[in-house]
Amino acid sequence: MSHWSDAHCHLQDHFLGDEATTASLSDTLARAYEGGVDRVVVIGTDATTSAQALEITAFDSPVEIYATVGLHPHDALQDIEPVLELARKGHPKLVGIGECGLDYFYEHSPRPDQRRAFASQIALAHELDLALVIHARDAFDDLFDVLTSEGVPERTVVHCFTGTPEDAQACLALGADISISGVVTFKNAELLREAVRGVPLDRLHVETDSPFLAPVPYRGKANEPAYVTVVGEFVAEVRGESFVEVREATRANTARLFRLPPT
Repeated sequence: MSHWSDAHCHLQDHFLGDEATTASLSDTLARAYEGGVDRVVVIGTDATTSAQALEITAFDSPVEIYATVGLHPHDALQDIEPVLELARKGHPKLVGIGECGLDYFYEHSPRPDQRRAFASQIALAHELDLALVIHARDAFDDLFDVLTSEGVPERTVVHCFTGTPEDAQACLALGADISISGVVTFKNAELLREAVRGVPLDRLHVETDSPFLAPVPYRGKANEPAYVTVVGEFVAEVRGESFVEVREATRANTARLFRLPPT
């Protein structure tokens, strides 16, 4: 029997807090596997967390672990060179660039700096022929502008999609896949659920964005990869499809996106 894939999570100590330990990571992955999840992609957001993501891929676990290297738009004022250098060194479990993109909701970094960092990472994804993992919040017009200018990598995903149905269709038209997090289960997310119904099954992914955005009924608690099953089953219900169909499709889509081994 195949299992669920978590297309986007953060398992590094930086995100898990002061009490994060090897034991807690082991427990987290054990719960994921016991719950029917056997693949995760750990996402970098700066040079430190990107290096940690690559290190985690060597962890002894029945769960397959892959990693990305990137600079989050919140951190766009940081020097991007260490991130570029880390990616260019190569790694057998490095499967993507990001998360990167634009966030105009918080604007922790000035917009021009966000755009420059994003463009640099698009170029890096092209250079290394790796998947591009995009963060986009309240910035779709500028996002599309940068992507059009720099060229959309062949394998691109907008993670934790929270835009409108029209934004989703525009992402798809540019060639990007759509990844859905636990936000889809929130009471006020009907517009997102409408968007999810319009995404072709072969362009859809599910994720946790752990430790953030735990789905209902775990909302308010720390999120973890085991809960991607909750997201996936909810997405299946929203779309009127069986959870097996969604599980099989999203697993295949994530394998294609990141060029993971066939199963």
